[in-house]
Amino acid sequence: MRRSRVFAGNAAEAQTLQGMLTGLAAPAGALVVMDRGVATEANLAWLAEQGYRYLVVSRERRRAVDFKEAITLDNAGGQAVELLKVPSADGQGVRLYCRSEGRVRKEQAIAGRLMDRFEAGLDKLATGLSRRGTTKRIDKLWERIGRLKEKSRGLGQHYHIEVIAGDSGERARAIHWQRLPVKGSLVTEPGVYCLRSNETGWDEKTMWRTYIMLTDLEAVFRSLKSELGLRPIFHHKEERAEGHLFITVLAYQFVQLIRHCLAAHGICERWSTLRDTLAGQCRVTATFNRGDGRTLHVRKATRAEPDQARIYQALGADPAPGGVQKTIV
Repeated sequence: MRRSRVFAGNAAEAQTLQGMLTGLAAPAGALVVMDRGVATEANLAWLAEQGYRYLVVSRERRRAVDFKEAITLDNAGGQAVELLKVPSADGQGVRLYCRSEGRVRKEQAIAGRLMDRFEAGLDKLATGLSRRGTTKRIDKLWERIGRLKEKSRGLGQHYHIEVIAGDSGERARAIHWQRLPVKGSLVTEPGVYCLRSNETGWDEKTMWRTYIMLTDLEAVFRSLKSELGLRPIFHHKEERAEGHLFITVLAYQFVQLIRHCLAAHGICERWSTLRDTLAGQCRVTATFNRGDGRTLHVRKATRAEPDQARIYQALGADPAPGGVQKTIV
């Protein structure tokens, strides 16, 4: 990281791109890699006009893609990723449609959980029609259904819902619904996302590997801001907030140094995976009563498992960190 800048908390992310690149004095031809939040059509047009190369996550919602002609490669976790390159009609850009096993399982789990919650809410409204003291007015029921759809993160579109009116016409006597998945959506095509670039000469592997550098960076920062307690920031002065950011960047440099050393020995897991592997080792304290009435405390690390020992060996570190400490009280 060369420079940093603190923006107002209510600044729209997409409107910060031009100011950031100008402040960085980024030369024409530089590659700009950014996520969906900044990748508006206006920003992409501006990047092309200024002579920048870009690689972004597309905002388009298209998911119905035929992957029959896609190539397949493995990510760092050993999971298969399908890549389909589609040039634009004018030849000035290219789209790369991607689908990975891990993302498929993740989106299926998210959709399943939200749809179960949505249906549970509909069940509650329907069973309430036969009980006293519950909402039965049709207009109020539609308001409740609208709130359920709002909380469903768009998955309410996959349901056809009917509220059956009673004899009075104002109160409902039944609620019927049917799950009708919309084609080309997250429910029917999970795990699909699209990358856009004006680097038409790149092959699928180069484009995807370059984008993964951004996701890898984001994953490390998420880890730093959570496990290492670097977020939230409670500073009220800008210089203190910048110092906080500097510590975060410094920690990231250490993380990348560790991962570079491990990669040289064939260990290419993500930082979160490495952290989970090493989390199984801990330091324990054993307490013994001595014959003279005093107490002996022995503190040492547990024996490293094979995966942990492999990491220690690659880093040239002691597999029993901290050594053995004895204290008599």
